Amino acid sequence: MSKLAVEIKGLSKAYGKLKTNRALDNVSLEVKEGSFFGLLGPNGAGKSTLINILAGVVRKDEGLVKIAGIDVEENQKASKFKMGIVPQELVVDPFFTVYETLEIYAGYFGIRKRDRRTEDIIDALGLKDKINAKPRSLSGGMKRRLLVAKALVHSPEILILDEPTAGVDVELRDQLWKYVKKLNEQGTTIILTTHYLEEAEELCDEIAVVNKGRVIACDTK
Repeated sequence: MSKLAVEIKGLSKAYGKLKTNRALDNVSLEVKEGSFFGLLGPNGAGKSTLINILAGVVRKDEGLVKIAGIDVEENQKASKFKMGIVPQELVVDPFFTVYETLEIYAGYFGIRKRDRRTEDIIDALGLKDKINAKPRSLSGGMKRRLLVAKALVHSPEILILDEPTAGVDVELRDQLWKYVKKLNEQGTTIILTTHYLEEAEELCDEIAVVNKGRVIACDTK
């Protein structure tokens, strides 16, 4: 039986004083270790809420969430070490260069200088000629690459990509997917949310469709 990278059972989350706005309603999902898993659905379906709960930045109301067998509420720090998350928003610190940004993030995860892969990650993501550039000088596509690089500094077992190619040109998109597919082939579990159905069709092994906070379909491609 395949090990599970992510296990979700009966997950619910509601907002508002009366908890009437249900972002997630009794969601159950299993993501197998080493798979390329697609999470599809319209805007407002609950995908980002689900990812934010996995990341530990939103607290669930009910249900069980495990990352690589670790309960995210019981041991949030350990679960975070298992994941790298690339958010939709282009959140970058304007004061540090590409190289400094990745070094700082490696430090957050307690990675010793001699064990860091900063230059390898920069090279793999095509950021070598931007190594000393500050994020405000980067194009949207290059900022997106930097977000992916930040998510990889601690060599996570699971990489979560929340609409990573939104607003990215075709060439950059192709380069990004080649690298992500290589990571998957090396054993990294990938979870992808996207509105581009052709991406899900080309990349994913399994796909779940979420609508109005519920999983309405989940199967192999």
